[in-house]
Amino acid sequence: MSRGLRIGFAALMLGLTLLFAGLGAWQLERLGEKDLLIAAVTEGLDGPPIPVPPPTEWPANASSTTADPISAAYRQLTATGSYIPGATVLVFTSLGAAKGQYSGPGYWVLTPLALSSGGTLFVNRGFVPQADGPAFASGGGVPLGEFTVAGIGKPAEPATPFTPAPNPADRIDWVRDPARLADFSEGLPQPVLPIYIDLPAGTAGELPQGGETVITFPNNHLGYAITWFGFALLTPVMLGFWLFGRRQTRRTE
Repeated sequence: MSRGLRIGFAALMLGLTLLFAGLGAWQLERLGEKDLLIAAVTEGLDGPPIPVPPPTEWPANASSTTADPISAAYRQLTATGSYIPGATVLVFTSLGAAKGQYSGPGYWVLTPLALSSGGTLFVNRGFVPQADGPAFASGGGVPLGEFTVAGIGKPAEPATPFTPAPNPADRIDWVRDPARLADFSEGLPQPVLPIYIDLPAGTAGELPQGGETVITFPNNHLGYAITWFGFALLTPVMLGFWLFGRRQTRRTE
């Protein structure tokens, strides 16, 4: 191997060491951010219910999940208004490890609530088995009149390139995104809040089946950091063995 190639190989190995160390440091930074998020969510869920933010505090873009909506998500919320039964939308899911008696393929039943303070908030009333979906898509079982709901705020679920298109004919969608759900109906009071509320469990056996909220945040950053730092330590060791081997070879030539 020529001297230039040896220098290039050594530079590559040192560069990889710096890269791996940088990735490890980044994962530690992400670990700190995730710990803060989990602590904030835990505090919000354990705290007393708060009213949903007034429309004047909502972002102009109903699909935004980066500003004020996150401060209201993952908290106990209350909202006063009247349901709009005809604007109910079903969101397909397959419910596993259910807390209630129903599980398997089915739908989340999301009905918009016209808020007394103005605007619209989608309320996830709970899960129904697939066979019961059509009855709820037509607005069945929606309480009428003005009242106050209480539940857990959740941010919009982002669609991916693999998310199927909405099915307006059957009022079925695939993600709980208020901006997408609002497109199913005309004339909803504006603006539309870019979070939704999950209702708690009701009477046993009642449909929709509430209380199925699951909030988890995978936190594997420490393991990733250890892996990257391990590579950062291993790379110079490999380089050292290689240099030692080259020196021994030159001595025997």
